[in-house]
Amino acid sequence: MPSIKRFTNSLLKLEDWWAVWLGSLLIILAITGVVSSVPTVAPWSTTPIEAFDIGSIVNILLLGFGLLLLTSLATRLMGAKKHSHAKAFLAIYILAIVAYIMAQQTNIRAVGFGYAFWALGIGLVISNTVKTPAWVKPALRSELYIKTGLVLLGAEVLFSNILTLGLPGLFVAWIVTPTVILFMYLYGTRILKMTNRSLVMVIAAATSVCGVSAAVAIAAATKAKKEDLTLAIGMSLIFTVLMMVLMPFMIRASNMNPIVGAAWIGGTVDSTGAVVAAGALLGNQAEQIAAIVKMIQNTLIGVLGLVVAFLWVSKFENNSNARKPTASEIWNRFPKFIIGFVAMSLIFSFALLPTVGESRVAHILDVTSDFRGWLFCLAFVSIGLESSFKILGKQVSGGQPIRLYLTGQSLNLILTLLAAYLAFGGILFDRISTSNVQQTSFNNVFEHNLHRGIDTNASFYTEIEGWHRWNQNLMTNSTPPRD
Repeated sequence: MPSIKRFTNSLLKLEDWWAVWLGSLLIILAITGVVSSVPTVAPWSTTPIEAFDIGSIVNILLLGFGLLLLTSLATRLMGAKKHSHAKAFLAIYILAIVAYIMAQQTNIRAVGFGYAFWALGIGLVISNTVKTPAWVKPALRSELYIKTGLVLLGAEVLFSNILTLGLPGLFVAWIVTPTVILFMYLYGTRILKMTNRSLVMVIAAATSVCGVSAAVAIAAATKAKKEDLTLAIGMSLIFTVLMMVLMPFMIRASNMNPIVGAAWIGGTVDSTGAVVAAGALLGNQAEQIAAIVKMIQNTLIGVLGLVVAFLWVSKFENNSNARKPTASEIWNRFPKFIIGFVAMSLIFSFALLPTVGESRVAHILDVTSDFRGWLFCLAFVSIGLESSFKILGKQVSGGQPIRLYLTGQSLNLILTLLAAYLAFGGILFDRISTSNVQQTSFNNVFEHNLHRGIDTNASFYTEIEGWHRWNQNLMTNSTPPRD
């Protein structure tokens, strides 16, 4: 009886469970159509005023009020002081809006430095100059914002993507990724002698899976420090931009098969938006294949989160001199938000998608991904406001994290290129017929991004032109349509 009461209390007291409840509520609002769109800051070129009109300002304020109500309810029931959250939340929400404004400037957007970069930067500048005011600290709930966003992220991991490219896509995405993660962990802990296992694992996940999203998920699963996540995200964002620009150039200059090149891009470039932008330089078909390979790779984030969380709970958080934790102790310490992440992936993949169809699911994901964007932005602002350049400086002293990233990414590039050649070059599997439409009118990624106005640093879900038509035709082995 006491255990049942303790479990019931945990449903309203634990941050992990509140992440599941809040994420589920936002998804229900999107599925039922109660919320059909989420306001965001529009792109602008000359002055930020271009990004707003009266309607958008009102909607952004309403969104902030709604998020304030939900987070206030959660923090209050978790034991926060009454009224301490509201004023503080307003401050970080304003900073999140500023981060979005900076990210939506046309040229900055084309380069690929999105809201995560600016949110972290703004928070870091404030915390390391004027210092974070004490009255703001009650709303610095980065874990709650991150974990709620991760529950929403689970909805975007659709297993139907696995069927689209079949074994070739699985070979590139599911063979190389675990290999690189294992190598980077062993290299970091045994060769570089890094004692911070959480930092090693967060960098490995960011390098081999999907950059910011994987780093956020694994940081939450390993209870990594704020500075660990800040460092991993910073490296990931910078190298994503470099790879997005350089890889299409190298592929075209070497006359590589665009299908092989697309699979290489999809398996190595960290951000889904950057994958789409880089793949587009090789043609319409390559853009789609690069995106699908990345989406197949993204499905690993749930499995990786479960495995890493279990290892941390059962092994690394456990005192080796003490008895092994019991099943109930492992359950009590297990990150519950991962259950929400996996549950949403399964619900959307095997219940919602067959029931309402791809178009409706795509619209729902447009809504939930925008919710997630705001939550992640709030989290990154909070992390920046809680982080110190002094501590970050100590982490990179000696260059071990940078060496870990560069070595892991180099191995990732080599293994993924080999896997892409074997899988899509006609060696292990039949070739995918090349579309007649392979040429692109864009000379570089920046030109393409400016023309299309896309977010090249979308941390996960990205809607692609002609996706549903192309996807259906590929699964029936037809020639892709001309977009």
